[in-house]
Formats: sequence, structure tokens, C-alpha cells
Amino acid sequence: MAVPFRRTSKTKKRMRRTHLKRKVNAMTACPKCGATLQPHRACTKCGYYKGKEVIKLQETEEEGK
Repeated sequence: MAVPFRRTSKTKKRMRRTHLKRKVNAMTACPKCGATLQPHRACTKCGYYKGKEVIKLQETEEEGK
């Protein structure tokens, strides 16, 4: 079995691993309420997608106060 002749330095190891980093997911703003969300998904705050209400959300406002 092959064994490295010399130890890999920290610099070489880190240079090799620079491409293994995680990417930040793309985020867009909801045109209706302005909340941030991933593209091509319904907004979790207002329930709209492409200008249409696709999810009916319950009102969190207390009525009578």
C-alpha cells in the first residue's frame, strides 16, 4: 500500500479543501409582504405564491382588544 513520503502541510491541505465549503442558499423577497424566502416557494408569512393565495393562514391577531 502506498504511503506518502512527506507529511502534507497545512497550507496544501487547506488549499485543496477550499472548494469543499458550503454555499449560502439563494434568498429572495416576497413581493407581497417583503419576507425573505427561497425562490419558487410559497411565502410562509402571507401564504402567497406568484400573486395568488395558495396557503390560507390563520390570523394571529386577537379580536376584541
